[in-house]
Amino acid sequence: MSAPLVEKTPPANWILQHPAYRQMEALEPADRAQLHAAFLVYMDLTEVRRWTEVSCMKSPELRVILLEGKEKDGAPVHTILPLPAHQSLSHSSICSVLDRGFPVLLCAVASDSTLVYQRLTDGLVTPDPPVGPFQDLDRRQHRKRRQHSVQQHREKTRSKS
Repeated sequence: MSAPLVEKTPPANWILQHPAYRQMEALEPADRAQLHAAFLVYMDLTEVRRWTEVSCMKSPELRVILLEGKEKDGAPVHTILPLPAHQSLSHSSICSVLDRGFPVLLCAVASDSTLVYQRLTDGLVTPDPPVGPFQDLDRRQHRKRRQHSVQQHREKTRSKS
């Protein structure tokens, strides 16, 4: 005897039911795409990267959702600006986020849900030197160039005398 077939109802969109999504939705952002981007970044920070104390708030100047959180316990608070990749930013909007006083990460969210984080600073920052085999290769090449130029200089001074 076979069991009667029971039709399963399709599951409700779990994103719309998630407490963090509902909290963000209550902030009434100007753009639904930015709301979706903010939720994807929230999930990445909390579930994948295991950030702590991640919370959301609305930026009244920009009318977008900002996230705040710590990379790990004891680390400084970061402000994260989730933004759909197609959306542009003005210089004044970047300044208003930087004025919050916390380190700022811009997270561009592509249409395929790819997330790209970029650190924003007030002014120019010299990048860190590369690490790993590239650094050693660069040093060797610099040393070879230097040795080659020293040899050329010696040859020139010898030929002049």
